[in-house]
Amino acid sequence: MTSALVLLPGLNCDERLWRDVISGLNAAVEPLVADYGAADSIAGMAASVLARAPERFALAGLSMGGYVALEIMRQAPERVERLALLDTAAGADDDARKQTRRAGIEAAEQGKYGLVIRTMLAGLVAPQHLDTAIAADVLTMAERTGAQAYIRHQHAIMGRIDSRPSLADIAVPTLVGVGALDMLTPPALAEEMAAAIAGAQLVLFAEAGHMSTMEAPEAVVGAMSGWMAR
Repeated sequence: MTSALVLLPGLNCDERLWRDVISGLNAAVEPLVADYGAADSIAGMAASVLARAPERFALAGLSMGGYVALEIMRQAPERVERLALLDTAAGADDDARKQTRRAGIEAAEQGKYGLVIRTMLAGLVAPQHLDTAIAADVLTMAERTGAQAYIRHQHAIMGRIDSRPSLADIAVPTLVGVGALDMLTPPALAEEMAAAIAGAQLVLFAEAGHMSTMEAPEAVVGAMSGWMAR
């Protein structure tokens, strides 16, 4: 029996983020990689996903996709059968993080999007993946999604609410996964989420940074296969 699985991309990401995971899960799931369209808020992204999703589904989000997943859990918890939060965080941005995002937006608006995404790369993948095909795929994916989506999504991320107070309301089987070398949303933030969600399973993906589904797909598939069977 297959299960509907809605997969939520992160900032600068598209189907490539989930390609290897979908391949690994194979016939066990009916995957749908979400397209946020022109939405420029986390709430708007969640509403857009819900409008296109099956009536009941498993839900997995990475990074910004995790922010959208937590908003879906507020908007329509009855439709979600299980939840996976990968390389993400429940809290809102602090002032320093917002300032960094504003600087990136300003540079992108000035036509320097290529520089922006190249500068971001060192924080996205583990050091050993910087000069590999994985890093090249991350850059190509960011080029495909483009500057305008980057600007919309950064504004949405800055405007998101603090989801920590609602974590205790999550009552479905939950997987919290994070790359052991993730610098953007480090393991401590995953530990915080897992501790606040009843029965959540915490998994660290060794040798992976922020892009765990691309850097350690076999480990992610293993964790998600167990999660889907719960």
